[in-house]
Amino acid sequence: MKKISRVFKALSDDTRLTIMGLVFRHGHLCVCETERILGISQSKASRHLRYLRDSGVLEDEREGLIINYRLPRDQNDELSTILAMLRELLAGRPIPDSGSVLVQMRAEREAA
Repeated sequence: MKKISRVFKALSDDTRLTIMGLVFRHGHLCVCETERILGISQSKASRHLRYLRDSGVLEDEREGLIINYRLPRDQNDELSTILAMLRELLAGRPIPDSGSVLVQMRAEREAA
């Protein structure tokens, strides 16, 4: 029960729900992308992503200097069910327009 409780606590914040919607839409996010899209400080973006990671809702993966946060590759049945329901619930909700920002930021990173 503690694992499920941690997941729902992580998802009880509007900013973290928005982050999850962005991850569902784009596959992964790093701290700098989250910061820019949501207009929050680096420390807040990092803290929210870390909270989601620590609850097991996201996992991190290092690409050079960048740490990307994505859905876990290995999910138990409970987490898989929760994430599927969350994806469906967030599909109809407004999420910040981020496509052009992500394309630009990711292109700049690849060019560097």
